[in-house]
Formats: sequence, C-alpha cells, structure tokens
Amino acid sequence: MPPEPSLADPCAERERAGRRLRGAGPGPPPDLDVFLSGRVFMDMIFTGLPGLPPPGTEIVTDGLGSAPGGVANIAVAMSRLGLRVGLAAEFGDDLFGAYLWRTLAEQEGVDLGPSRRVPGWSTPVTVSLAYDSDRSMVTYERPVPTSEDGPPVTPPSARACFVDVDRPVPSWAPAMRERGALVFGDLGWDQTGAWPAQVLDRLEHVDVFLPNAAEAMAYTRTNSPAGAAEALAERVPVVVVKCGGDGAIAVDSTTGERAEVGALPVEALDPTGAGDVFAAGFVFATLAGLPLGERLRFANLCAGLSVRHRSGSLGSPCWGEIAAFGESGEVPESVLADYAFVIPFIPDAADDHVVVRAEPTLRPER
Repeated sequence: MPPEPSLADPCAERERAGRRLRGAGPGPPPDLDVFLSGRVFMDMIFTGLPGLPPPGTEIVTDGLGSAPGGVANIAVAMSRLGLRVGLAAEFGDDLFGAYLWRTLAEQEGVDLGPSRRVPGWSTPVTVSLAYDSDRSMVTYERPVPTSEDGPPVTPPSARACFVDVDRPVPSWAPAMRERGALVFGDLGWDQTGAWPAQVLDRLEHVDVFLPNAAEAMAYTRTNSPAGAAEALAERVPVVVVKCGGDGAIAVDSTTGERAEVGALPVEALDPTGAGDVFAAGFVFATLAGLPLGERLRFANLCAGLSVRHRSGSLGSPCWGEIAAFGESGEVPESVLADYAFVIPFIPDAADDHVVVRAEPTLRPER
C-alpha cells in the first residue's frame, strides 16, 4: 500500500473568526460564514520554467506541486483565515477525487456536506506552467454525467456566498441574499473570445464583483482597469478590479468611495490561484467591516504572501504566516505601517507560531 499523505492542519493557530466579524452579536451565529459552489480541479503546477516548450521539444524543471484548484482555491484561502466555509461541488470517484475530498475536508476544514461523489466521472485536471511571474494553463474536463448545474443545494444560513457569473446565477444565491447574505461574484476567462455583454446582466444579483483587469476591460469594452471599474460600478454596489502585480482598484457606488492600492512588494514564485486568494482576503475584510482601502490592502497582503510559494491553493497564508511576515524584515517598515490595521485580527496563538505549510503531493527539489 502507498503511504498515507499527511493531512495535519497546516494552520495550527487556526481559530474561527466569528467574534472578529462585523455583526457578531450574542445571538446564535449563522451555520456558515461563506457558502459557495463550483468545480474543483486537480491542479498540477510546474514552476521554474524559462518559457513554454516549442513544438517537438522538452523542458525539464525541478519545480512541481499539486493541490486542489478551481473553486477550492478560494475555499481553502477563506478557511485558513478562520471563516467557516461550506462547499457544494462534485468529486470524481478516482484517485484525484479522493485526494481532493480528503485534503479539503480533513486538512483544510471545509464543510463538504452539500458535495457529492460521482461514480465513473473523471476528476477535472489543470496543468499550470508558471514562468516570468505569470502562467499558462491546460485543462482536461468532462461533463458531469447526471447534472451540468452542480449538486442539489439547500441554501444554508450564511453571512455571504460566492458565485461565478460567467454562468447563470444559481437560484440559491438570490434566496440567500433575501435573507441578508452578501453575494460575492467572480468570473473566468471567456474561451470563445466573444465576451458577451449580457453576462454583466447577472450582476443584478451580486453585491461585490471581483474580476481581473483583462476580464473587466473585455466585458466592458474599455481600455483601462480604472475605466472598467467605473463602468462596472454602474451595475453593482462594489466592484474590485484585480490588476495582478499592479495591485487593485475598487469603487463603492453606494458611498461614492474609491480606492487604489499597490501590490505587496514581494518576489513572485508562482501566481497560480493568487486572484482567488485576493478574493478570499477581500471577503474576510468585508465581513470584518473594514473600510474599502483596508479591504484592498488585506486582500493584496494575502495574495502577495501566496505567490511566494508553489502549489496554488496550498500556498494561501495562515494567520501564523501573516504574523511572521510582519517580523521578517522582508519589506521596509514604511510599507508595513500601512498594514498595522491587521494586527488586532491576528489570533493570539499565531504570535509565537512557527509557520508550517501544507505539502503538495509532489515536493520540488530544494
């Protein structure tokens, strides 16, 4: 028998964030902080590449990691920040599906109660080729035999939910919104290149929209991230345009507030999943009631810490790493001063915690 993978919690200081969130009163809390659904992928991530291999050639690299991907990126990142996360997704009954289920449920503490395993269905796989602080991806995916719309969902009580608007918004999202949950939305790359404007009509069901700059400009037919943010602000209460190494731009159309914050100045090893980690940080900061600019800074902090590691979702930071980064001297004190607002959110158990990171299934040479 092959050895069992280690499923020890990489966030030894992990504690529920409920008492640190806005509106956390004496009454019973909701079942979850965040509920989401979507497709989970097996991510295979090659790093240290000089570029893409030309046809007929081979490149050998010593950097390889693997981790849960797709919607799991944001689920793991939110759970590591102490949010109670529920996920409705389908899992294949193959080796990859078993690994993904155990990693999410046992190692990362994600509630998979609404999820299901699909007999005879192959787990989707994405290969990410990381080079020059960016990446290209190849994905294998087959339709789910019994359903294209995901597993049946009974909306739980939650502070927030997360949806993809590049497909019709699931019926449970408006139902949760009517009960007071904030709806966060994102979308993926349009493989057809059509970028249909009617996709944006789905934003009527969304409170916070988090596209990246390329997607935002393509859908709005604008030529700058700032222009795209202004156009989207006419459709959704809060829009955040993620600009990668250039930071992020946000507009709150309900208050008229605008903010633009630069990225954390760190060396990027692997940007896989960084946009999802950014979104997780923004969700936490929103639920914590932080001002718009601080929400952006916290999201940039989480994303910046994640790109320093291989392995996508398993590179998302725990509070111990956030605390350690402040003591590392990696960035000037003048930069750290902008993140002082984070200190009250760091659990006491993280103060002296030695940072431990979840291992990918295959470790790169060091």
